[in-house]
Amino acid sequence: MKTDFQALRRRFPLLERKTYLNSGSYCALADTVREAINNYLDDRLAVGANWDAWILKSESVRALMAQLLGVTSDEVAVTASASAGINALASALDFTGPRNKIVISDFEFPTNAQIWHAQERRGARVVHVPRAADGYIPLEHFERAIDDRTQLVAVTHVCFRNGARLDIPGIVKIAHAHGARVLLDTYQAIGALQVDARTLGVDFIVGGMLKYLLGTAGIGFLYVQDRWIHELVPTHTGWVAQQNIAAMDIFANRPAESARRFEAGTPAVVNCYAAEAGLKIILRADPSQIEARVRALTAYCLRRLIDIGWPAVTPPDDARRGPMVAVPARNAAELFGCLTAADIVTSFRDNNIRASCHFYNTEADIDRFVAELERLRRKFAPVHPHGSATGVLG
Repeated sequence: MKTDFQALRRRFPLLERKTYLNSGSYCALADTVREAINNYLDDRLAVGANWDAWILKSESVRALMAQLLGVTSDEVAVTASASAGINALASALDFTGPRNKIVISDFEFPTNAQIWHAQERRGARVVHVPRAADGYIPLEHFERAIDDRTQLVAVTHVCFRNGARLDIPGIVKIAHAHGARVLLDTYQAIGALQVDARTLGVDFIVGGMLKYLLGTAGIGFLYVQDRWIHELVPTHTGWVAQQNIAAMDIFANRPAESARRFEAGTPAVVNCYAAEAGLKIILRADPSQIEARVRALTAYCLRRLIDIGWPAVTPPDDARRGPMVAVPARNAAELFGCLTAADIVTSFRDNNIRASCHFYNTEADIDRFVAELERLRRKFAPVHPHGSATGVLG
């Protein structure tokens, strides 16, 4: 059945007032997500403490997340953030042997890089995979960095700076050939792109609910492939990570037999309400149709930017592009302010304005964004060495 995206768009009241191209920073709020948060507040007023219901909410998020990833519920941990998931995983790894190398890319969000660099005090050796001259990171660069001393390759699916999408199956193939495992950060992809853990072949996946998954901040997930669950014992832990939560045992650490061992303390209860509602929207809308729509919108945006002589730095190739289009600018912060004043909501990183598309966006949103850029082009478009305003392909 074909998804009615126009009908879904009407469920996001903000879109009546704003041209919202900022899902890569924080999603627009859906009616059912707001209702879910209000339901939590009503429950608090009516019941007070309702722990049985709240634990079930956390388990519902786990099950929905597993469905989206194409894995079992036992392979999913519900975490406070992507950072919490990566830290739990890092705490379970041993860097004292010959496999002490962690390979990350220069496309990483700070969290992924910072946490692995923090492990250097525990013996880890962190190696960065650099960009090529065109701004992309090809497989050849990963081939040069990954070797038999590599324990983990920790990479982003889509770069938060420029919207570039890495060749994850290719990276996995190289890593596994050397006996290394792969952690995939999907924060800038999942919900807008299909992320099937089995198809990708990755060992671990992290992400959060506040961007394309339509939930809120303060909740994330960690997927751990079943084969690694019993082998890895996190030292970053808590009472919810125990096999028997109700035991309240203070004399031993007895981790759960599932990926729940990578969780920690009290679940983020109200955030579970929001995350559950957001995930239900994504699954009912059909992730494959969402990806096709987002791909078409970003392609349209790239074409329109070329039309006005201000091309993006985001790769035009569908296989190398996520849901974000990054537009280079002189003084991106000031340009961001001008767009905001025109009720066009974007974000910026480095010297790029980021226009992040989701299924609720339309070509009309793109046209309004591009029209405003064209109006401001003389002031903000990058300047060619010979003096003409032009885009910079990266």
